[in-house]
Amino acid sequence: MAEARKIIIDTDPGQDDAVAILLALASPELDVLGLTAVAGNVPLALTEKNARKICELAGRPETRVFAGAVRPLTRPLVTAEHVHGRTGLDGPELPEPTMKLETQHAVDFIVETLMAEPEGTVTLCPLGPLTNIALAMIREPAIVPRIREIVLMGGGYFEQGNVTPSAEFNIYVDPQAADVVYRSGAPIVMMPLDVTHKALTTKARIERFRTMGTRVGTATAQLLDFFERFDEEKYGTDGGPLHDPCVIAWLLKPELFSGRQCNVQIETVSELTMGATVVDWWNITDGPRNALVMRDIDAEGFFALLTERIARL
Repeated sequence: MAEARKIIIDTDPGQDDAVAILLALASPELDVLGLTAVAGNVPLALTEKNARKICELAGRPETRVFAGAVRPLTRPLVTAEHVHGRTGLDGPELPEPTMKLETQHAVDFIVETLMAEPEGTVTLCPLGPLTNIALAMIREPAIVPRIREIVLMGGGYFEQGNVTPSAEFNIYVDPQAADVVYRSGAPIVMMPLDVTHKALTTKARIERFRTMGTRVGTATAQLLDFFERFDEEKYGTDGGPLHDPCVIAWLLKPELFSGRQCNVQIETVSELTMGATVVDWWNITDGPRNALVMRDIDAEGFFALLTERIARL
């Protein structure tokens, strides 16, 4: 078997973040070096606690969790309790975590790990605002050429926005950080709303988790039951989009996705379109093609992978 791919998951759990973390921890192809928490869906004090709750749910309390940025680089923090609930993980009753939070700051951990591991071996997997990643790049620019790639959930082009008409939540929360990351030159794989809105948690798909009869399967079903209610009402669909697990699924089975290399720029000036991801899908400009932008997904294959892996926990 090939050596496990080393990853750092940067996250603001979030029910869909939780499912992404479970998928990663259930997959022997991935070596999760650590989880770095950032303020986003809920404040940092909750996101770092939620990350630890999920590690314990997965039976992986040895996973290292680090707390990072408490707010965006320059803007006030915007959170999403209206989607994720007061705790960020509303749905199942998960106990308070007993595993310890690491004392090292998340940004220091990212920098230290990228400088210590062989060049081109560590993949960053941001599932929330890009504040920690940008701060690490600002703190130590030498990490950028050492990154294998950044596979992130964020942005939208054909689907545009979900928190404003033109901006997706993760990018909108810290557009200045996103701008730093997209201009960095590091290889980026982008999972925008255009692809995640095709990965719907239908009732039949959620039921597959519930019928596992395991603690993790039941908790996953409860997480998705709560999470989907907002998007079902908003979009009028059977189920809501399951955004963040697309990042981990791409690492495991990239053939489930299709897209193209594009130039992507982040709007950081206009309040009307703040956080918009301007994707040059048709290559109209001569800007550098700085991101592999996904547009399509084999949704049945995606949920088959997710179900098979969650059943292992």
